[in-house]
Amino acid sequence: MLSKRTLFLALTCVFLATISSAFGQRYPSRPVTIVAPFSAGGPTYTLARILAQRMTVSLGQSVIIENVTGAAGSIGVGRVVRASADGYTLSIGNLGSRVLNGAFYSLQYDLLKDLEPIAMVASNPQLIVGRRGIPAKTLQDLIIWIKAHPGEVLVGTAGVGSVSHISGVHLQNIIAKPLVMVPFRGAGPALQALVAGQLDLLFDQSSNSLPQVRGQTVTAYAVTAKTRLAAAPNIPTVDEAGLSGFYVSVWHGIWVPKGTPKDVITKLNAAIADALADSNVRERLAELGQEIRCIPESGNREVVADRQGGEY
Repeated sequence: MLSKRTLFLALTCVFLATISSAFGQRYPSRPVTIVAPFSAGGPTYTLARILAQRMTVSLGQSVIIENVTGAAGSIGVGRVVRASADGYTLSIGNLGSRVLNGAFYSLQYDLLKDLEPIAMVASNPQLIVGRRGIPAKTLQDLIIWIKAHPGEVLVGTAGVGSVSHISGVHLQNIIAKPLVMVPFRGAGPALQALVAGQLDLLFDQSSNSLPQVRGQTVTAYAVTAKTRLAAAPNIPTVDEAGLSGFYVSVWHGIWVPKGTPKDVITKLNAAIADALADSNVRERLAELGQEIRCIPESGNREVVADRQGGEY
């Protein structure tokens, strides 16, 4: 029989060895999860999936996308805030989930204090798209049609407080006619409803709508930018279409819980920079109208993140 002292010492050694082994593991030693706070198939999910595929190469571990939807992204962000600050749970978010939610919801976390920014990823303007069958060929025709049906036009949004919601309200204020806002759990299902003819209008990120525009399942009336999209040069700008100054750009970034070790943040930043420097990734993003805002230069693989949580 072992004495109590001997047993205690043996268990202590095992415990210390376990701790030593855990701290000695190189990061990452297991799969990394990126939480997308909107539904699968939407622009945030698509961007995360493209990044994850290339980050897997740099990190040497699988990068998994987890969709946690609801409350215009705030539920997914809260999931990351409460996660362990070990670099294995990342959050991808945009202007809506990282700025607008703070004005629309009583959040259980602090957008500035509870998350650590890793990198800016890309940005894209919105497209003003409508269902097929609307008797309007131009944006001006569309506005006339909307005014002729006050309180009847259904506008899809990615949730209350989302960028698409704000754009819809902005148009409503400009034309001084009521619109019916229909919230979804992301832009993906909202676009599906538009294609099915269940909605009339959607302010959607170009990366989400362009494939449907090309497939002629929806009609694009304008791009919410000063210049036309290189990926879709036939779509007029809002200035050209008669809605001057209606500019909306949606950026995406990556965050981790506050307190994540600096060396882990550095490694994640480098993996994202490598992904954005990859020619295949850049080509895929360009096809979707996504613009890489911080393209790493040769010999410099760091992508700067704005720690104030605003525009990068």
